[in-house]
Amino acid sequence: MSKRTHSLGILYQDNAGCGITHEYFAAVLNGFKIQAENKGYEITFINCHKDIEGRKRYLEHIQERKIEGVAIICSDFKDPEVIELLGSDVPVVTIDEPYEGVISILSDNEQGIKNLVYHIAGMGHDKIAYIHGDMNTVTSIRLNGFKDACKKMGIKVPKEYIRSCNYRDINKASFETEELLRLPDPPTCIIYPDDYAAIGGINIIKAYGMSIPDDISIAGYDGIDIPSRYDPHITTIAQDMKGMGTIAADRLISLIEAPEEMTDLNDVVVETRLNEGNTIKLISKEK
Repeated sequence: MSKRTHSLGILYQDNAGCGITHEYFAAVLNGFKIQAENKGYEITFINCHKDIEGRKRYLEHIQERKIEGVAIICSDFKDPEVIELLGSDVPVVTIDEPYEGVISILSDNEQGIKNLVYHIAGMGHDKIAYIHGDMNTVTSIRLNGFKDACKKMGIKVPKEYIRSCNYRDINKASFETEELLRLPDPPTCIIYPDDYAAIGGINIIKAYGMSIPDDISIAGYDGIDIPSRYDPHITTIAQDMKGMGTIAADRLISLIEAPEEMTDLNDVVVETRLNEGNTIKLISKEK
């Protein structure tokens, strides 16, 4: 029997160019690291720089380093090297990306965005715009949840109210906000793809001489720290980022240490919560 290494790998492809400075992924990874180290494991990142001469494929790298299990986060699941890893006998969990046959730790994005819409509608708004992030699995779930919640609340959403920008893209969020403000019938509330992008919206709204929430309401998503310091405090959906990382480490270590006991390979959906700030105006329903 080969000697155990108690080593866990993290496959994290930084497509957004933010590195681990991205508040969401940093919190998830920190939760994973703390729990893994508490259980006697060390963490290593899998080399994702494919332009380096002589680099090994993900699976080769993992096997050579004798990494016992891998958490995959923010990766291209159509990448042949990722597919090869997922089809191997290496224990794997994915984070915020479902994959058949693999345990996935997922934030409840569908219910999260629905709860946000219900809250905004409950404050009297029926002109709600949504600037969603670049299209991926999470974005698709949130966008469908947004549309379903609006339909349930009897809210019609004009196509010009649906906009897109990359996650954490302050400049594009500013541009899309300005486009919404210029509409003949502008929204009374704008939802942003994430709290960081919402800063772009705040900046352009202030540049227009408008007040939040008196002139227009806004909401974010994620519940990260920086925008929470803005005045007024942003209404947002807070994800349990540390909890997701903790659960991912627990499930992965269980797959390594007691695979025969891991009969439940279902995805784990982690609840979100509404952080009610001061950026949604209560609109009187009196005619």
